[in-house]
Amino acid sequence: MSERIRLGLVGIGKIARDQHLPALEGDDRFELVATASRNASVDGVAAHKDIESLIAGGHDLNAVSLCTPPEGRYDQARIAIEAGLNVMLEKPPAATLTEIADLAERARAHGVTLFTTWHSREAAGVEPAKAWLEGKKITAARITWREDIRRWHPGQEWILAAGGFGVFDPGINALSIVTKILPDALLLDQAWMEVPEGRASPLRAKLHMRSGGAVVTADFDFLQTGPQTWDIEVDTDAGTLRLGMGGSILQLPGETEQKAPDREYARLYARFADLVAARESDVDVRPLQLVADAFLVGERTIGETFAF
Repeated sequence: MSERIRLGLVGIGKIARDQHLPALEGDDRFELVATASRNASVDGVAAHKDIESLIAGGHDLNAVSLCTPPEGRYDQARIAIEAGLNVMLEKPPAATLTEIADLAERARAHGVTLFTTWHSREAAGVEPAKAWLEGKKITAARITWREDIRRWHPGQEWILAAGGFGVFDPGINALSIVTKILPDALLLDQAWMEVPEGRASPLRAKLHMRSGGAVVTADFDFLQTGPQTWDIEVDTDAGTLRLGMGGSILQLPGETEQKAPDREYARLYARFADLVAARESDVDVRPLQLVADAFLVGERTIGETFAF
């Protein structure tokens, strides 16, 4: 596609303003021509209340990027695909595995691109970490992913509702990284979740997994105040690799830390443009499968009530 991709952005909330809009402004392959959001808009861009009116608005769209919560995103993506539009999905890509499987089949049938994005895989240290781990014996890995729900999701009641994922909304970012950098499949053995009274999704979770012969553990917490923790450590026969701050810092054994600025969403949109040009899709559901497995086999305890 030699012309700019005329894109509609659906869901003008915190993630759209913090990440999607700056990334689009920095990529001249895209032209943001319209938005759809129940309660917000972007200055100077045509605004609609829903995806149906966005598509019917006469904007000659090529693609849409969906930044809405996962619950209800299936219908939006289906409408866009059936209108012949290429679709980019925020993470998690859908509320269920069945939904994303159906969307992938519909995209194939309509000859459009479907891109399930995992922004943490685009952190600066992830690809070098994957390359360094190749050929090494991995003996263990530990995920520590603790952040403050009130800071990152202020007032977003949906995140603790059914289909909102709770602490797995950030935790799935860690799972997206480890499923990319570990050479063997990551399989869940046990899970524990703490769900606040009157809510449907957890504020805390612990996972016990395996990858090849290595034990992989995860500690997810949505109530961490003060400094936030997004760390992954991988023990190998050549020492311990550490990814810090969500993958933006890489520490290899005996070497100084490698740091780089955040370009995760810029890289996602660059990838989306390449996929659209090649008429290909990228649908990876491994992180979502692990979360689904945790809900399926995990032990649940009821915690104290929670209010934003």
